[in-house]
Amino acid sequence: MIALHDLLACERAAHVPVCRDDEANQTIDFATFRARVSCLAAQLRETRARRYALCIDDPFDFACALFALFACGKTPVIPANATPGYLADLADAYDAVLTHADVRAHAAHSVHAAHEARAATPLKIAADAPLTLYTSGSSGTPKPIHKTLAQFDAEVHTLEREWGALVGDATMLASVPHHHIYGLLFRVMWPLAAGRAFDRAVCIEPQHVQSRIAQCGATVVVSSPAQLSRWPALPGFASLEPAPRAFFSSGGPLSAEAAAEYATAFGAAPIEIYGSTETGGIAWRRQNETSAWQPMNGVEVRRGDDGALNVRSRHLGHGDWHRTDDAITIDDDGRLRLRGRLDRVIKLDGKRVSLPEVEARLVLHPHVAQASVVPLAGASRERVGAVVALTEAGGEALRSEGRVALAKTLRRHLAAYFDVVVLPRHWRFRIALPFDARGKLPVAAVAAAFEPRDEGFELLSEARSGDQLHYELRVPPALVHFEGHFPGLPILPGVVQLDWAIRLAAEHVTGVRDIESVDRLKFTAPVMPGAVINLKLAHDAARRRVQFAYRVDGRDCASGVIVYRERT
Repeated sequence: MIALHDLLACERAAHVPVCRDDEANQTIDFATFRARVSCLAAQLRETRARRYALCIDDPFDFACALFALFACGKTPVIPANATPGYLADLADAYDAVLTHADVRAHAAHSVHAAHEARAATPLKIAADAPLTLYTSGSSGTPKPIHKTLAQFDAEVHTLEREWGALVGDATMLASVPHHHIYGLLFRVMWPLAAGRAFDRAVCIEPQHVQSRIAQCGATVVVSSPAQLSRWPALPGFASLEPAPRAFFSSGGPLSAEAAAEYATAFGAAPIEIYGSTETGGIAWRRQNETSAWQPMNGVEVRRGDDGALNVRSRHLGHGDWHRTDDAITIDDDGRLRLRGRLDRVIKLDGKRVSLPEVEARLVLHPHVAQASVVPLAGASRERVGAVVALTEAGGEALRSEGRVALAKTLRRHLAAYFDVVVLPRHWRFRIALPFDARGKLPVAAVAAAFEPRDEGFELLSEARSGDQLHYELRVPPALVHFEGHFPGLPILPGVVQLDWAIRLAAEHVTGVRDIESVDRLKFTAPVMPGAVINLKLAHDAARRRVQFAYRVDGRDCASGVIVYRERT
């Protein structure tokens, strides 16, 4: 192991592998890496910018740029993503952007410069060289995490003590990006410090993983729960040859089912890493051994009075205790059991996302008056749903363009700030959010918007236009009202449609529950299980009437007039 700050001044042999690049049919050695870093550093040293945002997807080019910035005393800033909206919000955090094209242009500056760099005086890097990463904060804005190279050095030495013997000389394959701390550590910094190669390719598709394992020989796979859960379905998964020495997983808990599949196929479940950008690695587990988490070597943990995990380690860069927002219990043997989050930052497909930040971005759109985003339970994969109270313009867009088109518009708006995988997949549009009598917005009430109501239907959207109310309802196939109506050809009873219209009208029109009569009642088309139906209510206050009309698939299916009594 070489200390990260000594990487450019050490006596490591020139032929030690750094990066396997099968597309170019070569393994890039340490001499080439150091020469390229030296060349980049020489050019970057002449620039006035001090803080560089690294927006480079290629892991080798990224590593070269990162250490070149360290070597010339500049500060690397690593955004969580490189979307235009996200970078615009961080404009005050950096002076210049360094892209893949910039690095390639610098590296190709001249062959002569590269030869000079090979023979140049070894470059020195400060042990406490600064580095800034960005993560999702609970306040609704991207949160800067300021770290030092010494913290990363402490962590890679921890990783080597824990698993260096297991990994050996294996090539590090990865399906995770390096602009988050997990990928940065496991995919770039740990291999560099240990003198083992990392793969230049990003293995996202299962077939690509299979081919890379076959070509690289001895491998270790660095991945996420979402990706690892999909790979067992790959033909030949259980007979990968040669079998990876280990699978690493981080970003969230791996399902017990997926862990069991890996244990059956390879004799051990993936090594799951628990930690955060702020804390670095905290604990690990293999679920075929235990579901609890073992603190890493040198990491101290304790449970706070509020149930929160407190951690102390060299990964933090100080000797104080750090309180996390994860609730825990501690077993008698010192292992941790996670009991959920104490804040509103969650992980989706291994990516950390602040729900308040998503809400804050949503209300910037002119169609959105208020928004609440909640995690949804009961699915095979993690997901979030957004409940949106619409502005007048939003209501008009809903009526003219439809619910699906409006949801796509808002997803495109959010895509300027977030990775696509964390965007809400489920949307509900409302006249108002379900605040309680105390003015609070209970999470349970928001989550209930994605479940069938007590009346049986799912309320997908609602909007007001003057004296008119517009609804979109989904009729669940398992609705109890279909039983016996009729055997072999279930249709929604007309009396149920009338009941739904009355109940929805009563939520907005005082007196509707005191009905005098229902006039001009018509049923002109059947409503089948699973149908999505549109309902329009038009209130005539002077005549104490509410006209209702249902449509399904663009056709009228039921209508009538609800006449209510005047209250005395």
